[in-house]
Formats: sequence, structure tokens, C-alpha cells
Amino acid sequence: MKKTEKRPEDRELGYKLLTPFMRIAFRLWYNPKIIGAEKIPADGAVVIACNHKHVYDQCLTVMATKRVIHYMAKKEYFDGKLAPLFRIVGCIPVDRARRDFSSAKSALAVLKKDGAVGIFPEGTRNKTDKFMLPLKDGAVAMANKGDAYIVPCGLTGDYCFRSKNLTIRYGEPFKVGNMTVAEAKEKLRSEIERLMLENLDNEAKMRKNA
Repeated sequence: MKKTEKRPEDRELGYKLLTPFMRIAFRLWYNPKIIGAEKIPADGAVVIACNHKHVYDQCLTVMATKRVIHYMAKKEYFDGKLAPLFRIVGCIPVDRARRDFSSAKSALAVLKKDGAVGIFPEGTRNKTDKFMLPLKDGAVAMANKGDAYIVPCGLTGDYCFRSKNLTIRYGEPFKVGNMTVAEAKEKLRSEIERLMLENLDNEAKMRKNA
């Protein structure tokens, strides 16, 4: 690693300086509903895993907790105009074109220090008409190796000014424990889907009662 580079887990100062302004701006513009944020553990190793629909999805979890969240982000973000921002807030670059052991190592280092990692287990934004894309193994495998809790969350709604339906809902944390990776991945998929459906059910009830 070059001397000018800092490990993601060493960038907490930049995160703590920038995210308060982001939280205010994001809340004023998008008006998101954040449900169950108290289920995110206040300390200890944790992997926060959510479905992925928009480039701003990680901002909702940044709003939900005061913990520093090191998000896994595709390496292309580190080559554009916003690259300094991704670096200063401690995002972890991921090369999706290959099996990226360096990103996994960086994320595991965060967990070993009782830190928090954010990941979108679908592996990419869902731009299809499917409710969810198949989950990759990374989230549960990482949590298992780092002895971390997995916090599932389901995100639905539209990113528009003063949105009426943008909602993220957090579920109960769980550990892989005695489950296989496949079993833990299915549990995670089921929980994310349940949380998304709960959002949509509540939205439908609100429209009906309006």
C-alpha cells in the first residue's frame, strides 16, 4: 500500500466531519422514512446488508446511525469526479470484474476492529423488473469470518424531492452461527424481501386512508 493511501478504517475523521451535513441536506431534499434504526448495534462488528436500487442508497444508513459505516463501492466510483469523497468517507473499492481479495481483506480488517461495513449483497443496482436480484455470498461469508452480526434492511420508494414513499426498514440482527453460507444467504434474502414488502404494505395502507 502506498504511503499516500490510508486504509478505510483510518478515515473516520473525514466521515464524521462530512456526514452531518449530508444527513441534513438529504433529509430536507428527499424526506426519507427510517424505521427500526435502533436495531443497528451501537458497537461491535456488524455487516449492514440492503437491497440496491440507487446510487444514494447508502446515504439512508448513514442517516440511520452515528456509527462510521465503511461501504463497499465499485472501483469505478474512485476514478471519477467524486473519487475524493468516496475516499475520505472510508468507502472500500471493489473490482467487480474479478474476485477481489483486497477489498474483502479491507472489509474484514474493519470487522476485526469491531467496525461496521455496509454492503449491497445483490452486487449491483437492480435495474430490472425483478423484485430482487440473486444475492452473492460476500455479505454472509464476510460476517462469518469477522464474527459479525448481519443487519438486514429493505429499501423501497422513489428518490425525488420531498418523496412520499422513500423508506428504509431495518430488521433484527443475526449471526451466521451454525448455518451454512447458503442457509445464511437465504435467511438474509428472505429478511430483506420481508422488510421491503412491509414497506410496500404500509405505503398501500397510507394511500388507502388518505
